Amino acid sequence: MTARKRAYRTRCNRPPYIYATDPCIILASEILCKPKGIRMALTSRERALRALEFRSPGRAPRDLWALPWVGQYQPQAMEALGGRFEMDFTGCGVLGRSDRARGEACRKGSYVDDWGVLWHCAEDGVVGEVKEPILGDWSALATFQPPWEMIERADVDATNRTCEKNLAGGNPKFLNCGTPVRPFERMQFLRGSENLFCDLGEESAEFFRLREMVHDFERKAMGLAVQMDCDGVVFMDDWGSQNALLISPKQWRAIFKPMYRVYCEMAKKAGKKVFFHSDGYILDIYEDLIEIGVDAVNSQLFCMPIEEISRRFKGRITFWGEIDRQHILPFGTVEDVRRAVARVRRALDDGRGGLIAQCEWGVANPCENIEAVYKAWEAPLESIVND
Repeated sequence: MTARKRAYRTRCNRPPYIYATDPCIILASEILCKPKGIRMALTSRERALRALEFRSPGRAPRDLWALPWVGQYQPQAMEALGGRFEMDFTGCGVLGRSDRARGEACRKGSYVDDWGVLWHCAEDGVVGEVKEPILGDWSALATFQPPWEMIERADVDATNRTCEKNLAGGNPKFLNCGTPVRPFERMQFLRGSENLFCDLGEESAEFFRLREMVHDFERKAMGLAVQMDCDGVVFMDDWGSQNALLISPKQWRAIFKPMYRVYCEMAKKAGKKVFFHSDGYILDIYEDLIEIGVDAVNSQLFCMPIEEISRRFKGRITFWGEIDRQHILPFGTVEDVRRAVARVRRALDDGRGGLIAQCEWGVANPCENIEAVYKAWEAPLESIVND
């Protein structure tokens, strides 16, 4: 398989970056340790909070998402990157194990996820795809139940010990509690994407029954996450195609936005920051995400007009990355990467905060391109503006 095909497969089958709640994740901050002998004026946690609250963090806090392939095939490169750049975020999870999960995720072959859905992987290092949805026929819905044992087996004390250990360290990081909250995608995995898009057209009683079942589970999962001694919570759904939302904004606001509002209200009531990820073109719902209380959004900026995003939303929400992972990171030069970071910074960086220096390390991405991302974020702001 060519590098280009691998990169495309990576984009389409990228793992859900919800930190410690999914087997298909490399928690980069556990590998990228602080370079020895460096004394920081701000802790990582303080810097991240300043960025999120627009209180002049000094530099943008760093975060790295690495596909499982990187940990499988380039662990030394991950460690080498840690010799240069410390990541400012870490994560935890609280849910217990599922009785349904089987096999090893993100390895060539197949595995069964926490909800009992069978996934097929054509190659190592990516999450794979669902070909035989467990609720492909609505008749199966009558007896189907979410994996409630994961809620019942949640180890709150163990998770809080992880949080306490982070705070007790010499340089505590900003700690996000990952959640399995991703209602649109969960419904796709259970029902199958083609079926679910037909369901959205019909809006049948079965569709809404499935939505409420998924929402009930995810509301309880979020309820556990916000009890943790963490700084933020993470949830996600991939909403964009390359140039448009996958459903109409009107339908998104009617069916899914109310669910998202519940999750955000739970987090805000507990004093947590809210982080949300979505792939694709989501310009049409940025305003909604801000309205319901999302603090940081990770989205594919290079699918959208970055300068328009700056004009409309700069200073109102934190942009949690990213840099073009479809073209520039896998196929570009180091200079291409530098220019991409400069474009983001010219549009969104005024030194007050609202930015996180984040990128995704995908399958077969050149190591020098990933390093170039963080080098470019270190450049003085005035050199970027005048470039």
